[in-house]
Amino acid sequence: MDNAVSGNAGNTTRIALLCGNCSCGCPEVLVDHAAPEERRIVITDDFGQRVQMSADQFLVLVEEVRSGRLDAEISALTAAS
Repeated sequence: MDNAVSGNAGNTTRIALLCGNCSCGCPEVLVDHAAPEERRIVITDDFGQRVQMSADQFLVLVEEVRSGRLDAEISALTAAS
């Protein structure tokens, strides 16, 4: 699969597609190579919203997920659905 996609501010590379099983405009994690360093990572949702952060900030999020520290919070949210 070719991960390069065209973005508004230049070339972006998809890191992850967080569904891909429907046509809902699935959430994605992208790298915007043309963005300033502090806004290089882009997370989009299926409602058209986007969050931009630095690679360092994204790494903190990834480490929180890997460590399991977010498990209880996420479990509580999904149980309430």
